[in-house]
Amino acid sequence: MSKTAFIFPGQGAQKAGMGKDFYEQSETAAQIFDKASELLDIDMKALCFEENDLLDQTEYTQAALVTTCLAMAKALEERGLKPDVAAGLSLGEYCAIALAGGMSAEDAITTVRKRGILMQNAVPGGKGSMAAVLGMAAEEIEKVLSEIEGASIANYNCPGQIVITGWKESVEKASEALKAAGAKRVLPLNVSGPFHSPLLTEAGRELGKVLESVELHTLEFPYVTNVTAAYVTDISETKALLEQQVASSVRWQQSVENMIAAGVDTFVEVGPGKTLAGFMRKIDRNVKVYNVGSWEDVDKVVSELC
Repeated sequence: MSKTAFIFPGQGAQKAGMGKDFYEQSETAAQIFDKASELLDIDMKALCFEENDLLDQTEYTQAALVTTCLAMAKALEERGLKPDVAAGLSLGEYCAIALAGGMSAEDAITTVRKRGILMQNAVPGGKGSMAAVLGMAAEEIEKVLSEIEGASIANYNCPGQIVITGWKESVEKASEALKAAGAKRVLPLNVSGPFHSPLLTEAGRELGKVLESVELHTLEFPYVTNVTAAYVTDISETKALLEQQVASSVRWQQSVENMIAAGVDTFVEVGPGKTLAGFMRKIDRNVKVYNVGSWEDVDKVVSELC
């Protein structure tokens, strides 16, 4: 029997105009945008729909992207398309949990707003960095990094693409060592901090305090956690995992492989861009992958999968 997963992108997928057509076409989507504006005292329509300088700032990006992706996912649900499991890359995990009924959309949006501020302020500007390592096996990268203090793996995205993170000097040193060890390319990323590194452990602890007041609910279906790549069926595990997630590696490739092993053969990427679909082609070309980033995509995906 065919199983479907909804997957949600992380920070970096945001773009001006995202979600505007959903706001105009779906009352449910519009309510999510309007509620986010009210909760955060931010004009979410201006932030997401118009060209501006705030959208790429972490403290705004996270709330904007979760609002948009949840609005899109709820519109899909309204049309009768529901997943068997959900997962999200880093920030996207909040969308997965909310869609699975583990927390309200309102709590997901307000929590990631605080998460974005904590992450942005965790390390002084310019002190940390990240880089994408292309064309090198994870085991080889891990071996090189084991000898460089202050650098570690942030994301296991897909075969041939791993992201490293840490102190700026450590990442630069690691980049040279990785190139010498056979990496095809090492590309510095334009980010505001060393995300998913031990340098953000304190930010994770602070997020844990924020999560104490968030009400969680029994999951309607499982989601997959970035921290271990395992299925989560018990919501009581969620707060500790979200606290850890800030400073631990994102095991995206392993998450996808575990979903496929559990029978998922159809993935629907919900949100702007096609980053996750690109990873999917390198993880397993045998599964079906759909994208829902515009209202036009909704009719196509619903007609094929419902």
